[in-house]
Amino acid sequence: MRADRWSLADVARMRLLSQRLVDPLASPTEVVRHLTCTQGQDYPGSSVSIALRTTSRRLQDVRDAYDSGTIVRSWPMRGTLFVVPAEDLGWMLGLTSERVRRETTRRREQLGLDDATLARAETVALEALGGEGLTRSELLGIWEEAGHATGEGRGYHSIFHLALSGLVCQGPTEGREQRFVRTEEWISDPRPLEGEEAVLEWFTRYARSHGPVPVADFLWWTKLLKRDVAPVLDDARQQLEVITVDDVEHWVDPAVVGRYASQRRSTAAPLLLPGFDELVLGYGDRGAVLSKVEEAEVVPGGNGIFRATVVRAGRAVGTWKRPRRAGDVVDVTPFGAGLPGPVERALPRLTAALPT
Repeated sequence: MRADRWSLADVARMRLLSQRLVDPLASPTEVVRHLTCTQGQDYPGSSVSIALRTTSRRLQDVRDAYDSGTIVRSWPMRGTLFVVPAEDLGWMLGLTSERVRRETTRRREQLGLDDATLARAETVALEALGGEGLTRSELLGIWEEAGHATGEGRGYHSIFHLALSGLVCQGPTEGREQRFVRTEEWISDPRPLEGEEAVLEWFTRYARSHGPVPVADFLWWTKLLKRDVAPVLDDARQQLEVITVDDVEHWVDPAVVGRYASQRRSTAAPLLLPGFDELVLGYGDRGAVLSKVEEAEVVPGGNGIFRATVVRAGRAVGTWKRPRRAGDVVDVTPFGAGLPGPVERALPRLTAALPT
């Protein structure tokens, strides 16, 4: 296709290739390393999102990746939980944590979490977290016993402070949750990136795994500033392809552009994506996957809770819920008059293929 003919529909389809929803990878660790950061607010849902991008589609493989220490959950940006490659967490926090800490100062003050209080909580936590770590409830219980109140959000913000400081992360699994562990013990080989080298690494990996994307989406995604990114764009142009869509530059992996013509038909295959999937949440501008009216149906009332979506050709065509009984088909609420025929016919197969 000619470079002056790219459309938003092409963007939507190419993003399926970039996000490995068409060509899955061998393991959850490879998926997370490719995506660099993937939404992690909802642990069960994020595990499904990762498994969907693997050849095995097994949730146990995701748990194994956590247990082996190759992937972790933490708050590397935007004050939001993400799944990240263990070796990359440190340099990400090096770029973002100070800004997030400043932005959350007022909330900590409202909760009475001054520096001295947080320092005492930190000492108690790090002494208790050695070895296999603690579940959230265990950590909160230890704080309460030590006189550090955890109610009304104090527990969450105390954990958040430890994570922002790079001291703890969520690692090994225990049932449907994870244990908090000391980062220095759990992450054995952190990558020593900083400054412009780290920004270039993050931007190129975001474009390769989420592209085509404008720079504005990367700035929204990381909350870095234009002045942080501007110095690396010339180097990024040597690694990425830049296409123009509606007069806006979009950055993408050249390999995705090269494969698009031969794999475009594959991008039409319907998908069932869990809520909070990166295909929807990984962009500041979601126009390629959802209209504003449709987005209101995915996030009813703007409450921050994203419903699971049915996707075809990179665009959401409805929302879905898991069936109440084993063997039933997912319950779909289509946007508009009804589902396209190919999507309707695919639902039994898609339901049966959901990661377990």
